[in-house]
Amino acid sequence: MCVCQTMEVGKYGKNASRAGERGVLLEPFIHQVGGHSSMMRYDDHTVCKPLISREQRFYESLPPEMKEFTPEYKGVVSVCFEGDSDGYINLVAYPYVESEALEQDDVPERDQPRRKHSRRSLHRSSSVGEHKEERLGLAGDNPESSIQETKSPKVEVHIHSDVPFQMLDGNSGLSSEKISYNPWSLRCHKQQLSRMRSESKDRKLYKFLLLENVVHHFRFPCVLDLKMGTRQHGDDASEEKAARQMKKCEQSTSATLGVRVCGMQVYQLDTGHYLCRNKYYGRGLSIEGFRNALYQYLHNGLELRKDLFEPILAKLRSLKAVLERQASYRFYSSSLLIIYDGKDNRAGMFMERRAEMRLKRVDTSLPESLQDDTSTEPSPSALPKVDVRMIDFAHSTFKGFRDDPTVHDGPDVGYVFGLESLINIMEQMREENQ
Repeated sequence: MCVCQTMEVGKYGKNASRAGERGVLLEPFIHQVGGHSSMMRYDDHTVCKPLISREQRFYESLPPEMKEFTPEYKGVVSVCFEGDSDGYINLVAYPYVESEALEQDDVPERDQPRRKHSRRSLHRSSSVGEHKEERLGLAGDNPESSIQETKSPKVEVHIHSDVPFQMLDGNSGLSSEKISYNPWSLRCHKQQLSRMRSESKDRKLYKFLLLENVVHHFRFPCVLDLKMGTRQHGDDASEEKAARQMKKCEQSTSATLGVRVCGMQVYQLDTGHYLCRNKYYGRGLSIEGFRNALYQYLHNGLELRKDLFEPILAKLRSLKAVLERQASYRFYSSSLLIIYDGKDNRAGMFMERRAEMRLKRVDTSLPESLQDDTSTEPSPSALPKVDVRMIDFAHSTFKGFRDDPTVHDGPDVGYVFGLESLINIMEQMREENQ
């Protein structure tokens, strides 16, 4: 599928060198909380990631009832390195042309440029407040030099975000540094650029998938990335990789709960910044630690967002029912994103209500009935918007898919077990905090 019609949106590379075509400058997707390769921002509604053939075919063959719970697949673009006048290497996307793209279909997934966040090396003017900016890029001696002559990836500051991010360290203390992107996204992006640079002996084109940006509806997206299932390795994994993945599962809540934390960011109303956790934090959690992490994800710094329980539970139950009907499907190593807005109307009403209560306590002229009203709950309103999406299908399979030799029976019981654990924990948390 060619997406030439969408190429007008976004920013254009300074050195769009392909005959009369204007490429879209890829920017960092600053809300990446997990994964191991970099996601790029294509435009406000679209992200892109290095193409893995199995994942592309899986998106193209999804059952209709699963599409509510997965990002919309939007096609393929070709991505290449281009130098700019400042000596930085940009990643620029062009309409996909079959004959030009670097063929990745037969390359083992471990050898491909991996998935998740990206970087941006373009100054953006901002009409809103004081945005911190970050510049991420590959610096070269000459912007027109070939890729192998560039220096190692380096970071300078020029990316902006409405609010700063703050990573929690292993001791649960706040790091002193506040930055304007999720720190995991920068880590993945730098690793991704290094891999792609080392693989690009010439100015080759890479194929990238275009996918829906599932957080674009949210102004302050709070994101929880959960690795689902009791097994993570695909059917095609080597013995060494399978053993490595099984050990990770055995030593984490993947074995006991069928789910583990892979990353999260949660907006804090009291401080106005995101708190972040990464996958290494998630791997070391006990069952009780997992419960505490989930509690932290639903806490905005002022209160537990009890209004989120029902809409999230409804989505999880619906997804569970859908997956129980998918005989032979296996979603090894896939993740589940849970998303809500950290500063929606409900949160605004809460802040207003607290301010009202402070006034009532000091204004003795108010009627006694109002002075005694200590409720901090806002008036009933529509449930907050939440989203639940499955992502990462590089190791997924089902009967008849790509002539896979291993055929599984029934639904993915490991994944369903993880959903059941998540539902049970949230139901218990709801009961304990009524």
